[in-house]
Amino acid sequence: MLTVENLRVSYDRIAALHGISFHVEEGEIVCIIGANGAGKSTTLRAISRLVPAEPGSKITFRGENLLRYPPEKVVSQLGISHVPEGRRLFDNLTVMENLRLAAFARKDHQQIERDLERVFSIFPRLKERITQKAGTLSGGEQQMLAVGRAFMSGRRMMLLDEPSMGLAPLLMMGVFEALGELNKEGTTILLVEQNARMALKFAQRGYVLENGRLVLAGTSQELLDNPDVKKAYLGG
Repeated sequence: MLTVENLRVSYDRIAALHGISFHVEEGEIVCIIGANGAGKSTTLRAISRLVPAEPGSKITFRGENLLRYPPEKVVSQLGISHVPEGRRLFDNLTVMENLRLAAFARKDHQQIERDLERVFSIFPRLKERITQKAGTLSGGEQQMLAVGRAFMSGRRMMLLDEPSMGLAPLLMMGVFEALGELNKEGTTILLVEQNARMALKFAQRGYVLENGRLVLAGTSQELLDNPDVKKAYLGG
């Protein structure tokens, strides 16, 4: 579904990604783990076309050259949505306004209404706060809204940047359970996480990113059992 080859990204001539390559199959949940500054967020931002990839980089999505698409078309035409670190909601808009704004480029009005109901069935707390402004929601509720907004904008693939950040364990589990439901309904998920244990238990496969380079890959269980991963990311 998604193939990344030799992806290189630099900021002010400082290399952030040194030619990484990986793939995500349709229907999978795949995670990228690594320390702060490893290049995890940059990887997602490059896929979303929010940062430019250097010449020689290649990203294909369902056979299409993704690098030919501007960011808005990545969402509206390819169906790839991005939940950024920090959520980036419209704080002065209500829950419903945030969700409807996410679907502004869509023309399938009946499906939009069905998707809204699905978001509210997965996150009933959002339905209870439908007229509440996003900036007044709790951290967990804001994360739910960020995921719901991504679902409304693109359902084929969802990119998630640190979905557990700032959440209490119970809320974090609730968000991951909801993401699992969306995956069962056909949404492919690529997430980056510092909470390596949670990410690997949630995903089927994973990659380890260090200093802009992919150094390990395998099934989640293989990475959970890897002594280097245990020492660096799992506290043991």
